[in-house]
Amino acid sequence: MKEMFNQTTINGMTLGNRFVRSATWEGMCENDGRPTPKLSSCYSDLAAGGVGLIITGYTFVRPDGKQMPGKMGIHTDDFASDMRALAGAVHSKGGRICMQLVHAGGQTTAKVAGRRPLAPSAVKVDQFPEEPQAMSQSDIDGIVAAFGEGAWRAKEYGFDAVQLHAAHGYLINQFLSPLTNRRTDGYGGPVENRCRFLLEVYRRVRAEVGPDFPVLVKLNGSDNLEGGLDVQDAVHAARLLDKEKIDAIEVSGGTSASGNKGPVRTKIDNPEKEAYNAGLAGEIRKAVSCPVMVVGGFRTLDVINRALAGDGIDYIAMSRPFIREPRLIKRWQEGDRSPARCISCNGCFRPGLKEGGIYCVVEKKEAEEREKKR
Repeated sequence: MKEMFNQTTINGMTLGNRFVRSATWEGMCENDGRPTPKLSSCYSDLAAGGVGLIITGYTFVRPDGKQMPGKMGIHTDDFASDMRALAGAVHSKGGRICMQLVHAGGQTTAKVAGRRPLAPSAVKVDQFPEEPQAMSQSDIDGIVAAFGEGAWRAKEYGFDAVQLHAAHGYLINQFLSPLTNRRTDGYGGPVENRCRFLLEVYRRVRAEVGPDFPVLVKLNGSDNLEGGLDVQDAVHAARLLDKEKIDAIEVSGGTSASGNKGPVRTKIDNPEKEAYNAGLAGEIRKAVSCPVMVVGGFRTLDVINRALAGDGIDYIAMSRPFIREPRLIKRWQEGDRSPARCISCNGCFRPGLKEGGIYCVVEKKEAEEREKKR
């Protein structure tokens, strides 16, 4: 039986439990993508708090794949010492850290990317701020190589794994989705062709890091958009990755254009609203042999146990609950099994834009009020 606090192993990487911190933009890096001591402290707190695997915020593999300010970059050797310090901060607390690799594709802007954004096709859809430039074969080859180089650096700098971001409308997902991929060459059309870019990225990454280094993927089970990636095509992509020996698949859903079915939903105030990607993950779980993680609204242990036992999921990924409570897993382990205190307001992301780093604004306000009463 899968128990949430079981020790497990993913391709030689031992994890203390089945809880994963899902990748989250923190806004804690320099403008060029260099990680800061503030980010190291954030990850160190998560490791000390008992999170089994910490997946970093989405890390751009080339500057033209950057999106948000304060986003981490793995495109240069200049950050080597800072990256080693980041991984070391997690290891010093007994944790494991996985770097998420991404290219934003058409979901960035010319101002941020330093050029007209690249995407599979030159289409203006709701999730794109502006019409991107269709990628040439040279563009494709260059970005595939950049993913490989980023993965090599992550391994070299002491990270325990890498994860390919193939969800939430970013570049790999853009190739998978018929809404954003209108190509008529070998990368477009039927689902087999739309999976080609993902497989090329994975194979390059695997070639760079070798067979004994964990490579994970974050995959949309559905874009929750008319004309976008659906669960049938997602299952097809998952089967192909499984055949290629991917080490784990984290299932999410939605894009920035998916409205109330986007990746980060609000008002999760009862168990019926939790685990909103569990159904998608269950479909993928039935199709693959590799471990499956699922993210999306987990707050209570009853729902978590149901996903692990009833749905056959292997790992539970969370994000916002850890922003409010870095010690959430330790709290649960120590016997306080009350739900995560996150109220799903998404207020935590505003300080990332204005104050150089995300934090729970509700927790801060409550702490200030408690201080006034002393």
